[in-house]
Amino acid sequence: MASHPTANTPAGNLRSGARLALVGMVVNFILASAKIAAGLLGNSYVLIADGIESGLDIAGSAIIWGGLKLAARPPDETHPYGHGKAEPVAAIVVSLGVLAAALGLAGRSAYEIFQPHHSPKSFTLIVLVAVVVVKELLYRAVIRFGRNIESTAVQTDAWHHRTDALTSIAAFIGISIALIGGPAWQSADAWAALFACALIGANGYRLLKPSLQEIMDTAPRGKIVERVCAAAANVPGVLNVEKCLVRKMGLSFYVDLHVGVKETISVRDGHTIAHAVKDAIRRTDARIADVLVHVEPAA
Repeated sequence: MASHPTANTPAGNLRSGARLALVGMVVNFILASAKIAAGLLGNSYVLIADGIESGLDIAGSAIIWGGLKLAARPPDETHPYGHGKAEPVAAIVVSLGVLAAALGLAGRSAYEIFQPHHSPKSFTLIVLVAVVVVKELLYRAVIRFGRNIESTAVQTDAWHHRTDALTSIAAFIGISIALIGGPAWQSADAWAALFACALIGANGYRLLKPSLQEIMDTAPRGKIVERVCAAAANVPGVLNVEKCLVRKMGLSFYVDLHVGVKETISVRDGHTIAHAVKDAIRRTDARIADVLVHVEPAA
C-alpha cells in the first residue's frame, strides 16, 4: 500500500520546527534592534512600534520553540499519549500575546496622533524595505514547512513573519506620506502605526482559532480520515467500517474505529484481523501514532 508523502517522523518534524523557531528568534532580534534604533534616530513612531512588535515576536518564537521541544518528548507514565498538546498550547499563548500587543500599541498610537510630530527621516524607508524582504522570505520558508507537517505552532510562527512584513509596509506608506506631504501630514506616521496594530490584532485572532480547535480535538481537515477508512476496508476479513474517528495530538494522529467481521469467526481470527487493520492504517501515514480497533459482528 502506498505511503503518504510525509515520511518524516512527528518527533523529527517537531525538532526541525524548533530549529526554525530558533532561527526566527535570531532574525527578529536583529530586525527589532534595527527598527527601534532607526525609529529613534529617524523620528518615526511607527517604526518604533514596528520594532516593539518584532521584539514581542522574539518572545513568541521562544514560546513556540519551547512548545515544540516539549511536544517532541516521547510518552511517559504521566503522559501515555505523549506531549503533543504542548504544540497548540504554545500557539494559543503566542496568539493571546499578539492580541494583547495589538491593543497596547493601538492605544499608544492613538495617543501619538494628537501629539506634536517631527518629520521622519528618509533613511527609515531603506530600513523598512530590507525588513519586508527578509520577513517575507522567512515567512515563505516557515509556512511551507508548517503546512507540510500540519503544525499549528509552526504556522503561527510563520504568520508572525508575514504580519511583521505587512506592518513594515504600512510603516513605509505612513512615512512616505509624512515625507511627501510635509508638516500637515506628519501624523500619517502615527496613523500608519494604528493601522499596523489592526493588522496585528486581526492576525492574532486568525492564529488563535485553529489552536483552540486542536485543543478541543476538532476533527482534522484533509483526506486523512478517508485514507484511514479505505485502508481498513481493504484488509481481508473486514466487511464494513464504522465510527472512524481521528484526532490530532501535536503532529501525531490517533485513530479509533469499528470494523465488522463475520460473526462466526473465532476470537483469535478477530484479533488477527484487528492487528492487520492497525498495521494497514499506520502504513498510510507515518504520523499515525496508534490505532484502536473495535471488532464487531457484521449485520
